[in-house]
Amino acid sequence: MSTFTTRDGVEIYYKDWGHGQPVVFCHGWPLNADSWESQMIFLGMHGYRVIAHDRRGHGRSSQPWDGNDMDHYADDLAQLLDLLDVNNVALFGFSTGGGEVARYIGRHGTARVAKAGLISAVTPLMLKTDTNPGGLPLEVFDGLRAAQLADRAQFYRDVPTGPFFGFNRPGAKVSQGMIENWWLQGMMGGHKNTYDSIKAFSETDFREDLKKFTIPTLIVHGSDDQVVPIDAAGRAAAKLIPHAQLLVYEGAPHGLTDTHKERLNNDLLDFIRG
Repeated sequence: MSTFTTRDGVEIYYKDWGHGQPVVFCHGWPLNADSWESQMIFLGMHGYRVIAHDRRGHGRSSQPWDGNDMDHYADDLAQLLDLLDVNNVALFGFSTGGGEVARYIGRHGTARVAKAGLISAVTPLMLKTDTNPGGLPLEVFDGLRAAQLADRAQFYRDVPTGPFFGFNRPGAKVSQGMIENWWLQGMMGGHKNTYDSIKAFSETDFREDLKKFTIPTLIVHGSDDQVVPIDAAGRAAAKLIPHAQLLVYEGAPHGLTDTHKERLNNDLLDFIRG
């Protein structure tokens, strides 16, 4: 396996496929790089070098007790890009990975990055606060933490069976394979790491990070996202990033990288080429 060791001693797994302009993917909670495989094989077959890593504490990476926060996630990403010495990167983040992309740009700039994409992303801030009245109450995230501690394996079945892919909607075409793949990826992650990551994706304020985006940015969000509601996320982020392009997938759920993969694949390809 391809791995590198971070400055604080964490081993990070990554996959690096194909040749051409590099496209780098940051995954969602509590998943790993495999969650991007539909996009990676598509873009790889269209002449791009596609790269994705398992965030610290997730997938095949090691499971540090500490450092499960956005600053560490962003610094790990920076170290990977430096290690591979890639430039002119198209950098995409899904859900929690969107926060990772935002914090990376906020902390490390855009010298290596030509374009960015936020897909169903948690940016700019999920938590409801005095300055973010459209966010979700803290009790929502406390509930996620309680469910994880009570029965993580069942919780990781309930999320993909229900809101993540919109399989709880009337008439939804349910894919048992998607559910089981989500569960498998989630259970590969560390219990403490994925628990801490709930705080990282819900309470980190990315508003100042988004204001530092000086590159073409694509925002994709489903109008029926039950996990990261579009008004507080995709639409709010589009107002903070200069000249961002917002694509709303009508009726699409949070996990549109799978449920709407054909459309998303082509939209990403058009954006990279444009």
